[in-house]
Amino acid sequence: MKQKLQNKARQIASHPKVRQSVRQLKPAKTVWGFLGVVLFFIAPEIIAFIRGADITAYAHAQMLGPPSSELEALWYEGLIMMFEDGGSWLNLGIGFAFLVWLFF
Repeated sequence: MKQKLQNKARQIASHPKVRQSVRQLKPAKTVWGFLGVVLFFIAPEIIAFIRGADITAYAHAQMLGPPSSELEALWYEGLIMMFEDGGSWLNLGIGFAFLVWLFF
């Protein structure tokens, strides 16, 4: 059974359509590709590791009073949700893996 699964995985990985899909997912080797990976994957996690507790405390303090709009309430809830647990090593690893994939 294990051998059968391994053979099927190799067969799927070697299929031309799968290879084409992976090539299309790869970000372009441009400044924008690099900045996109850094700004959307790596920077938020580094900020969360360094200042996550401060950002969460600020958002909680702002939520104590009545929000001026529904959008403002959603903004502070989003900040709390994004930074309350600190950074994620998994997301940071995925960001660095994307950077490696970008250059190779």
